[in-house]
Amino acid sequence: MLLEGSCHCRAVRFKVASRTPYPFLHCYCSICRKTAGGGGYAINIMGDAATLSVHGSRHVAVYQARLEVAGVKRRVRSPARRHFCAECGSALWVADPRWPEWVYPFASAIDTPLPKPPETVEMMLDYAAPWTEVPTGKRHTHFAEYPDEAIVDWHRQRGLTAE
Repeated sequence: MLLEGSCHCRAVRFKVASRTPYPFLHCYCSICRKTAGGGGYAINIMGDAATLSVHGSRHVAVYQARLEVAGVKRRVRSPARRHFCAECGSALWVADPRWPEWVYPFASAIDTPLPKPPETVEMMLDYAAPWTEVPTGKRHTHFAEYPDEAIVDWHRQRGLTAE
């Protein structure tokens, strides 16, 4: 599926191909919440990094979060690079050199109608803001930190990949 996205002011527009377009994964970590999450979380999907095409790249800025690591006095810079519009602040996508074949656009930046997921994974709940209401019920799976399956595996196991 070809996903087209943009920032709020439209200074940045992008396209990326995705075989895993269902926005099923809500991340409640403080980084996602503070940089992209209006509801106390951010929703990431996955695209093929080789297909990422960006118009207005001069308006794209990058943020690398500083993480607290057990046993280390100073916070460590995350290798993950969060791309956002330097004009309006819209979160666009995350890229990480540990997984160079993938790019993780924020569902909130996608303009293409996305398919509705049959269920939702609520992850990084140990870091959720206390005011956040986390959905419950049989269509919601909860994880204190990372889920048991990767984005591609979640799609595959439910027959939702376009391969």
